[in-house]
Amino acid sequence: MSKGIVAIGCDHAGFPMKATVIRFLTDKGLQIIDHGTFSAESVDYPDFAHPVAINVEQGVADWGVLICGSGNGVAMTANKHRGIRCALCWLPELGALAHQHNNANIIALPSRFIENDTAYQILESYYTSAFEGGRHERRVEKIDC
Repeated sequence: MSKGIVAIGCDHAGFPMKATVIRFLTDKGLQIIDHGTFSAESVDYPDFAHPVAINVEQGVADWGVLICGSGNGVAMTANKHRGIRCALCWLPELGALAHQHNNANIIALPSRFIENDTAYQILESYYTSAFEGGRHERRVEKIDC
């Protein structure tokens, strides 16, 4: 999987973290498609999660990052899209396992429960790992309905 284009979206709770995540990813040489939100004003998270999932679903982006207060709302929204495997991650090990075992193509971050440095570590562990295939491939193939 090419990892060069990343779609990102957040709600108002994720807005402060999104700016630092974008800087972190661009410093790694990745291209960003920013779907907002663009302020801390209250918004509805599905309005930003759906465009990220669509970008990944259609191959416009190689993978995605979604950020909201708990990470749950954006993950639930993204996972409604066929072929999307959005993993809620709050530890770096979960970022690696999401990629290695579940072939996750979107990472959801819970901005109210992790610090920026933890978000960077999660993304780094996801980005630098690879899907292991094998027994995991058989399981991933059974996810879509």
